[in-house]
Amino acid sequence: MSKSTSPTHTAVDPGELFRDPYGVYGRLREEGPVHRITGTDGLPAWLVTRYEDVRQALADPRLCLDKRNATPGGYRGMALPPALDANLLNMDPPDHTRIRRMVSQAFTPRQMERLREPIRLTAERLLDSLPEGEQVDLISSYAAPLPIIVICDLLGVPEAHRPDFRAWTDALVAPDPARPERARAAVGHLLAFFTRLIADKRSDPADDLLSALVAVRDQEDRLSEDELMSLAFLVLAAGYENTVHLIGNAIAALLTHPGQLAALRADPHLMDRAVEELARYDGPVPLAVRRFPTEDIVIGEVTVPAGETVLLSLAAAHRDPRRFTEPDRLDIGRDATGHLALGHGIHYCLGAPLARIETGIALTALFARFPDLTLARPPRELSRRPSMRSRGLTALPVHTAGPPS
Repeated sequence: MSKSTSPTHTAVDPGELFRDPYGVYGRLREEGPVHRITGTDGLPAWLVTRYEDVRQALADPRLCLDKRNATPGGYRGMALPPALDANLLNMDPPDHTRIRRMVSQAFTPRQMERLREPIRLTAERLLDSLPEGEQVDLISSYAAPLPIIVICDLLGVPEAHRPDFRAWTDALVAPDPARPERARAAVGHLLAFFTRLIADKRSDPADDLLSALVAVRDQEDRLSEDELMSLAFLVLAAGYENTVHLIGNAIAALLTHPGQLAALRADPHLMDRAVEELARYDGPVPLAVRRFPTEDIVIGEVTVPAGETVLLSLAAAHRDPRRFTEPDRLDIGRDATGHLALGHGIHYCLGAPLARIETGIALTALFARFPDLTLARPPRELSRRPSMRSRGLTALPVHTAGPPS
């Protein structure tokens, strides 16, 4: 495609994109590297679909997350109060560098390895509660509670508040267009929740991440109050939201590819490689967080004007045959190094080591406990949340002892 600020507008049906994201993104990827589309918010956007372009764009400092770089009226997202909005997903250096440095030490691979045994014990306890020989929903009973327990323990969220937090986060991340008041109510609940939680940590600090961040705010004055609350919100929401869908999608993928599951059972040493391939094959984030160019920028030989919205399709990049051989095939023996499911560049996911450990443990424990596990309904009938930016199952019904006779 020659350089042009006005490529042909590409019509994208949101319903089709929701039903068959890999098919739609695959068609767009082969038609061209960059498309001018209308986003789900009704505003124009530039969709990038090929692996090399997506990877380069993720690390390009000219593509910023700060919404203030958007053209006037060119971005229409959910209006969050500053106390929830001043987070790393809306920041660029130097503020992004300053805040990320404060929390990064809590998420190093070495620190996360120390959580391996507590995570395994949590997974085993959850599996202990599942009945054998019956139909169960693995999202509500296993894939969702595991990461929320882990991240809440790390941050220091009391157990009694965890179910409420999960419901509010779900309403905010995947809002129901027919019930917008639910998302607005969730914002109010979350704001009140974190206000109380931070006040509790101030009056009665404990050995947890949020207490440490409160101390940084109060004793060292390296965080504003809005930054403190937004950081707590992001750590808790991201630590739960993406991991539950990574685990749920991985279980569904293995159950629909029995040959791959058999290979994994035959060689448990393949687990680390399997987690990477499962993240590539059906990751939890089809689109990266929107970007705004600080200057006119060329992507895939298309000139994108400054301030316009750029959407980077991880789902399209992960099925790009220019990067991955037979990309539509799940292959747990594949070297999926270089997948972008956990980001790339300075915005690489802080919790990536934790997500990998949780997913590996969740799969290992589940298939060891229930070797005859099967889906309780055909894969095409599994329900997914109605979101273009978050790909996850609302339920994963299975038989724990094989299909009923």
